Amino acid sequence: MNLKQYFFDKPRGSKAAMAASICVSRTWMALLIAGSRRPSPELAIAIDRYTNGEVSRRDLRPDIFGENDA
Repeated sequence: MNLKQYFFDKPRGSKAAMAASICVSRTWMALLIAGSRRPSPELAIAIDRYTNGEVSRRDLRPDIFGENDA
């Protein structure tokens, strides 16, 4: 699942709450959701943790966290 799919049915304010929790701006969060920017490995891990694995670090950065990553 990607971030756009994750936020599809989330209530208003969910994007801002995640942005604050993972210490990024709302603008950067919007760019990540739109797919215009890719998260750093550290940010991909933070998103994975925040979403309890619904948006996995492998989904966000398959180039770094491929199938061999546990």
